[in-house]
Amino acid sequence: MRSLGEGGCADAGGWSLVVPLKPLSRAKSRLAREAGAGPTPGLALAFAQDTVAAALACPAVRDVVVVTDDPLAGAELGALGARAVRDEPGSGLNAALAHGARVVRQVRPEAAVAALNADLPALRPTELARVLRAAAGSPRAFLADAAGVGTTLLCALPGTELAPAFGALSRARHRDSGAAEIPLADVDSVRRDVDTVEDLHAALALGVGPRTAAAAALLAAAD
Repeated sequence: MRSLGEGGCADAGGWSLVVPLKPLSRAKSRLAREAGAGPTPGLALAFAQDTVAAALACPAVRDVVVVTDDPLAGAELGALGARAVRDEPGSGLNAALAHGARVVRQVRPEAAVAALNADLPALRPTELARVLRAAAGSPRAFLADAAGVGTTLLCALPGTELAPAFGALSRARHRDSGAAEIPLADVDSVRRDVDTVEDLHAALALGVGPRTAAAAALLAAAD
């Protein structure tokens, strides 16, 4: 197993992040229902754009691979500097993440890989760097979401399989799988995923990226 250097960066050049994104027409359906605004593909794309832009600005991150079958999302996130790959398994979130990790390690077999949610619009590069630095202390490590039941980030050092177990109650599943929980405080932007209107308000209070801010303003104007 290769070690991670100062700042949580891998010897080979930093972390590779895998970001999953379902087709925009089906993304954030719960949020859309609560908002009473119909489908919210623009909001889901804005979340992903601000998440990816912040991740790429993190000094511990080498690159970002987005797993999606949505051509618009792939093009827009690719324009930010991410690599978009098709969800070739087409068999759910965890299969997509495992596929993305394999794609990364086909090019860099000794890569440190992390799965990151696509709905972290308040993500701050400095906080992500702190979390990745802490993750470097265990072969596999994860960060619980703001609600304390899910997961927003799962990390695997070189030589370790990612073995994602996202979904309902994923905090317990990742802990039971042997992954170490990252106990950091004051990394709210990395924990704050957005599934509900309440989540969106909490993210806006933290300070979201420019695309989410614009999309949320349009959503509010439609009320």
